Amino acid sequence: MARRKRTSRVLEKAELRASGLKAVDPQLEFDNSVKLSNFTSTIERLRLRIDAYNTALAVIDSSTTEIAELEKSLGDMADKLLIGIAYRYGKDSVQYEMAGGVRKSERVRRSSQKRIRESASQSNNKPQTA
Repeated sequence: MARRKRTSRVLEKAELRASGLKAVDPQLEFDNSVKLSNFTSTIERLRLRIDAYNTALAVIDSSTTEIAELEKSLGDMADKLLIGIAYRYGKDSVQYEMAGGVRKSERVRRSSQKRIRESASQSNNKPQTA
């Protein structure tokens, strides 16, 4: 999912204000630090910074997508390799276990586990008569 790009309401307001101030006086200046030229240069710096930020987000989004694709590809390769080991050596082989699989003989069926637990709990719950 792409990240939302950043916009700035302050920037939009400042641009509108700058155009209005230019209409009043293109060389507007109140003191050394408060000048229309400083105002417009700060607007431009903010615009460039937001553009850089949004570009960085786009790069991050593309990297995230690429990572997800590579993870999926790697997972598929791992599955195929394990299937190849199972085909060559069998699912109950030591090699299959070494490759990360669970040997067929070591798998316990869930239904048999449930039956074992139920029979154990029933034998513990029966009243003992002496």
